[in-house]
Amino acid sequence: MAIPAPELAVEIRDLNKVYRAQGRAPARHALKDVTLEVPRGSFFGLLGPNGAGKSTLINIMAGLVVKSSGSVKVWGYDIDKDERRARQSIGVVPQELNLDPFFAPGELLEVQAGLYGLPKSRRRTQAVLAAVGLADKAEAYARTLSGGMRRRLLVAKAMVHAPPVLVLDEPTAGVDIELRRQLWDYVRQLNRDGTTILLTTHYLEEAEQLCDRIAIINHGRLIACEAKDSLLKRLDTKALTITVSGTLDGVPGPLAAFAPELKGGNRLVFRYQPSRVAIDKLLDAVRQSGLTIADLATEESDLEDIFLSLTRAQPAA
Repeated sequence: MAIPAPELAVEIRDLNKVYRAQGRAPARHALKDVTLEVPRGSFFGLLGPNGAGKSTLINIMAGLVVKSSGSVKVWGYDIDKDERRARQSIGVVPQELNLDPFFAPGELLEVQAGLYGLPKSRRRTQAVLAAVGLADKAEAYARTLSGGMRRRLLVAKAMVHAPPVLVLDEPTAGVDIELRRQLWDYVRQLNRDGTTILLTTHYLEEAEQLCDRIAIINHGRLIACEAKDSLLKRLDTKALTITVSGTLDGVPGPLAAFAPELKGGNRLVFRYQPSRVAIDKLLDAVRQSGLTIADLATEESDLEDIFLSLTRAQPAA
């Protein structure tokens, strides 16, 4: 009888990690009471500044770092009580290019499959290489591959045992635009097929485009975790730029209450809170001023605005 898939792909409760003092360096509390849930099938973003604790969290999930306290489950398996199954349930694409330069991609994936105990009848080496666009490089030495190809080979290495959870730790660092698109096309397909994706990236526009749920960690603490659309609404600000026909000497009286910024003599920039000011009131005020609208554009807060607002507001503890 098949065991039903868990509702949570990753479940973390009250997780702490303290690195002991070394020499003159004091003890460092890298993770502080982190509680996090990653729903099954989600495309989950884990964001934070350098040194925030993201890599420590990932390494604990992968069994590479020992936690100080708390609990972590991957695909329902506790990483302490059922270590083998927890590790079989996760694939990690690290930041570093940790490939053996003397192995061909095909050989590397065969070795990786063997380490996970996969019999040859269940190995998918050629299919995985084809999926990441490296089928024609199966026999080439890894040291001859470009940086982008090595990144894709790391993804293939992480997926060789078909884990239900795939962690991508800065996967597109140093990858050109075309290869980045190819990589995301493949990862999106994995997600559509049911693989839960956990992504860390400093390219916030990637997280905004790809992820359906986002967590932000700073100074070792989780400071936000919610659906992307909900997170983007946190900053209740919007900008409306109206280009008018002719040149203005100043802001017309009926518009003074909205305090627009006059730029270039013919552009008025209104910054307002949508929850308090309806855009039709702004447009009505512009018409009442006798101005003719030649063009208009709106700009909403993006993930970068939210990220900076939250991380700057939280001091180190």
